[in-house]
Amino acid sequence: MTTITLAVNGRTVTAEVTPRTHLADFLREQLLLTGTHIGCEHGVCGACTVEIDGEIARSCITFAVACDGARVRTIEGFDDDPLMARLRDAFSTSHALQCGYCTPGQLVAARDLIRRKSIEPDLDIRTEMSGNLCRCTGYAGIVEAIETVAAEAPAVPALPTERWAGPAPGPGTSAPISVPTAAATAAPRNPSPVVAAKHTPSAPVRRIKVEVGPVTVEDGETRFTQSFVLEHPRDAVWDLMRDPARVAACMPGLALDPPGADGRLAGRMEVKLGPISAGFSGDGTMARDDGAHRMVIEGRGSDRKSGSRASGRVEYTLSEATAATGAPATGVDCVIAFTLQGPLAQFGRSDLVRDLVGRIGAAFASNVDARLRAPDAALAPAELGGVSLMLGVLFGRIRQMVLRLFGRGS
Repeated sequence: MTTITLAVNGRTVTAEVTPRTHLADFLREQLLLTGTHIGCEHGVCGACTVEIDGEIARSCITFAVACDGARVRTIEGFDDDPLMARLRDAFSTSHALQCGYCTPGQLVAARDLIRRKSIEPDLDIRTEMSGNLCRCTGYAGIVEAIETVAAEAPAVPALPTERWAGPAPGPGTSAPISVPTAAATAAPRNPSPVVAAKHTPSAPVRRIKVEVGPVTVEDGETRFTQSFVLEHPRDAVWDLMRDPARVAACMPGLALDPPGADGRLAGRMEVKLGPISAGFSGDGTMARDDGAHRMVIEGRGSDRKSGSRASGRVEYTLSEATAATGAPATGVDCVIAFTLQGPLAQFGRSDLVRDLVGRIGAAFASNVDARLRAPDAALAPAELGGVSLMLGVLFGRIRQMVLRLFGRGS
């Protein structure tokens, strides 16, 4: 794994990626920026077009590690861009989209074209946009929309005349990332000296064994237990786990707002199971007993896109333990209960849930351990039920079947 730091849509992100991970996969799978579409995976169709340090690029053939220190802008990062807003309106007026799959890449490429060449009297839009393929429209509406906006001679910043025109900077070759202000982005940039990038170190991940108890379903509520041991004193573990926001930062897919004055919580959870993805938004409550080192968090939420609803309760208690080395350790015992309604409920079968929650629990335990060992280190983002977790579940079940077939399974 390689640690990279880059600015994505104005937000600094530090993550661990494999050297073979493409930028498009990193944006979609780890950052959940699914507006970047993947079509051909050969850099031909243009559906994956993004902006890297002010230049458009194919994210499906760009390695994420090559973007270390770069500024990346996806279609989601143009929400407040005036030129992009004019293009969106023109695309709608000129009926320049049908299925919409190629549209994010078309918009990013069209914006770049207008910024660079809108004042040219002999601008050949069809030739300039030939790197973005569309299977629906016949291109007439796309060309008309771009012509409309280009004719307005938009007053947009000119690109620097002296700039790096090759691939995005790699490790150790780029300037430190700083999020530009609105005033800074409105004026032409001057080239900056290239210096070594400084990254927040990440703590080495240690695998933590998680014991998952029987999964039971009663009156629509799925319930199970998880237990693991952390090689840290109980007071240190409780100092972290008594804070819901710090706990949420260690859980794949979960983002939590600071507790309100009344102790209520609000947050979001991204879930991806099989062909269904959902983003639950909701609220909840917490009850903490510092003397007993016990926390209870309850919440409920819904996903408008899939029509799924969820409610759940997490209760965990910390106890003193001893590591194999004789050092003080902490036992963490969790009781988790939840209900699912809607399309996602079909994935609530106990056999799949047991495998999946075991892997999610292991990821959570490893993140807590990493945070305790390196409080300032970066934790790589991860999806709840993302591709790597689901593949792990499938391969695990295949392995069990093979072992049983040859009489070596339990």
